Amino acid sequence: MPEIIFNADDFGLSRGVNYGIIDSHLNGVVSAATMLVNAPATKHAVELAKANPSLRVGVHLALTIGRPIRKDVLSLLNEDGAFRKQSDQRNEALINLDDVYREWSAQIELFYSYGLTPSHLDSHHHMHGWSYLRPVIERLADTYQLPWRNAFAVKPKGVSFLTDAFDARFYQAGVSEEMLDQIIAEHNQVETVEIMCHPAYIDLALKKQSSYVEKRVEETEVLTSYRLP
Repeated sequence: MPEIIFNADDFGLSRGVNYGIIDSHLNGVVSAATMLVNAPATKHAVELAKANPSLRVGVHLALTIGRPIRKDVLSLLNEDGAFRKQSDQRNEALINLDDVYREWSAQIELFYSYGLTPSHLDSHHHMHGWSYLRPVIERLADTYQLPWRNAFAVKPKGVSFLTDAFDARFYQAGVSEEMLDQIIAEHNQVETVEIMCHPAYIDLALKKQSSYVEKRVEETEVLTSYRLP
């Protein structure tokens, strides 16, 4: 059986998300999380990360949620000064790659400023895997020497990966112990695999920011009851 990393996305999105992630770590199979540094409950997530050093914590780079850290990345923003929605952000004609590099560098630096060292990098809505952003990923990899979630449309050069394989099927209709068994069985030829997850407890902040709400509680229940084969 491969080494399995259950990585909980969206750490910092809300206090309910944060508590769901920590519960799934302390009482379940979650071993890592990635943090949004521009989210309402980021400071709370930082406190929890420091109180629970056994949880590996990386940066969940944002380009499609919330507001930027920098003020000089106009190509990434809508008329309200927030990041554009995902469908617009994937328009090559709108995006300045230097803006993405500056903003994502700022997010990583902000994470370091909290007194934490990131274990790895990924992104909200898997934007880092978009082939157009490959030059940005290669620059960030050279600058920070951190492993990335292995979810690229085109493999960038000079980039190390968190795991040999990545699986995103534990989501929506795929939230079940049977799906986890299937994922693990299908990746038995690799040494390491990351399974994406989104545990949480529902609160108002989560409802305001995400369309993926009720299933997160189901994920928490599965992740805290599941036992590896």
